Amino acid sequence: MSSKELIVAPIKEELIKFEPYFQKATKSDLPLLSTIINYILRRKGKQMRPMMVFLSAKLNGTFNERTYHAALTIELLHTATLVHDDVVDDSYQRRGFFSVNAVWKNKIAVLVGDFILAKGLLWSIEHRDYDILDHICTAVRDMSEGEILQIEKARKLDITEEIYFEIIRKKTASLLATSAAVGTCSVTTDIEVIERMRLFGEYAGMAFQIKDDLFDYQKTNLIGKPTGNDLREKKITLPLLHALNKASSKDKSHILKIVRKRLKSAADIREVSDFVETHGGFKYAEVVMSGFNEKAIAQLSAYPDSEVKTSLIEYVNYITSRVN
Repeated sequence: MSSKELIVAPIKEELIKFEPYFQKATKSDLPLLSTIINYILRRKGKQMRPMMVFLSAKLNGTFNERTYHAALTIELLHTATLVHDDVVDDSYQRRGFFSVNAVWKNKIAVLVGDFILAKGLLWSIEHRDYDILDHICTAVRDMSEGEILQIEKARKLDITEEIYFEIIRKKTASLLATSAAVGTCSVTTDIEVIERMRLFGEYAGMAFQIKDDLFDYQKTNLIGKPTGNDLREKKITLPLLHALNKASSKDKSHILKIVRKRLKSAADIREVSDFVETHGGFKYAEVVMSGFNEKAIAQLSAYPDSEVKTSLIEYVNYITSRVN
């Protein structure tokens, strides 16, 4: 059994039942909007966040209709942020296909992202899932702050490890943390249990982002964006940050000069990548990533062994071992 099959085994039927929810929630009478939504639906990802919602719910209580509502709201939020992120990052590819902004331009992409986000918030209000809505709105705030903080630091290039972790906690980990929290709160009102699962999702999300940061230095294009994309956007992530902290003042100054360049060649990207490898940046990031992996799994220690617990452990292990 593959990792993906092991993860979805306890929630296979629920995921199948979940399929029509997104299309129903984003239905519109506007032909252009319907066309774009269908384009997005045909290119959807692995549904890692709904999986987190479903598994967290099954671990902590009895699966119910509110669990589907929580998963839908999370998936709508995630989709909206992807559409917006491609605009912010000037990215014209998403999972190997043209992004919404590449096909319909930025104005339409921003409005489509707004529409999808609004539908998610309205869904929670219409079904009076106010506790879920509270978690969702907190995630929207955190993700926005994380993105703005990253843009600010890309301009100043004065990032520290502490700030880096704050960025990825807000920008990426907050959504997985919220996925685990809303899945749990759909089946229980126990605040301690909800917080435990929120932390589980947060640590898993931190590991997820560090893995993505390592992908950026790969010499393949398995994840649907160009290698070195972060460097081209002047984003200093953990592998490079560690290497800069270990380098001499002369080498650090030289590498930062490359990072500051508006246009970077393939040779520039290779030079920075070699610099990171020479100064142990990749190995360091992998160690830190593994640490977050272990912290996530430790949150599950209070639970007895079960198929769902095994799936959640595999979920975290998949995050740090995936190849795309």
